[in-house]
Amino acid sequence: MAILERYDTNAVAHLKLNSPERLNALSDEMLAALQEQFDALKNDTSVRAIILSGEGKAFCAGHDLKQMTAGRQAQDGGKAYFKDLFDRCTQMMMSIRTLPQPVIAQVHGIATAAGCQLVASCDMAVAAQGTRFGVNGVNIGLFCSTPMVALSRNIPRKMAFEMLSTGEFIQAERAQELGLVNRVVAHDDLADETVRLAQTVAAKLGVAVKIGKEAFYAQSEMSMQDAYNYAGDVMVQNMLYRDTEEGIAAFLEKRPPNWEQ
Repeated sequence: MAILERYDTNAVAHLKLNSPERLNALSDEMLAALQEQFDALKNDTSVRAIILSGEGKAFCAGHDLKQMTAGRQAQDGGKAYFKDLFDRCTQMMMSIRTLPQPVIAQVHGIATAAGCQLVASCDMAVAAQGTRFGVNGVNIGLFCSTPMVALSRNIPRKMAFEMLSTGEFIQAERAQELGLVNRVVAHDDLADETVRLAQTVAAKLGVAVKIGKEAFYAQSEMSMQDAYNYAGDVMVQNMLYRDTEEGIAAFLEKRPPNWEQ
């Protein structure tokens, strides 16, 4: 049984965390499997959107605490192992941002600690009613410092710090209010709603979405003037594409576009 399952339909890649007995923890094996798939998808032009989901009763419960405990037994108290672990996790999370395709988290049950970080690292998220989100490491004496990076870039600062310092959960509806997830739907509708969102994105001009995603994150870290200057250059680049010219012509002529990419 693969720890991470993949199947593709209609230009959408479905990745399912498949370690339900461990609540889909981000074990060494899971991190490696995710990184392998993200590396492959980066150059897969047949895929225009990605859905990330979890098998069993939870989306992802964060890092594998049993593996982390074993890592502490090293002669240096686990320092080298922990540094490597968090570096690998950071690389995997950042790979989501640099993928050309939008990544949509399909979340149910719980998303805690690095599992919440995984949701926050995705470009969009759809959650089932009853899903709980938390960065709960503080409850066991471990402040969720790396999950904090993605979380604090999704939701208001004071709410992020409250979650990090209290270890309390928030419900799906509150997560939507704060901006951590885009949509909250009935559990039975979760998969269909996520697929609808993914297929809507996948139907767009792939190269336009690719440069748009890259520009979206790049400009967010610039001053407003620098962001406008940068975004203007991106718009010029986009306008020069043959398929963009075709898309505008098709709109004016009230017909579907005949895109090549």
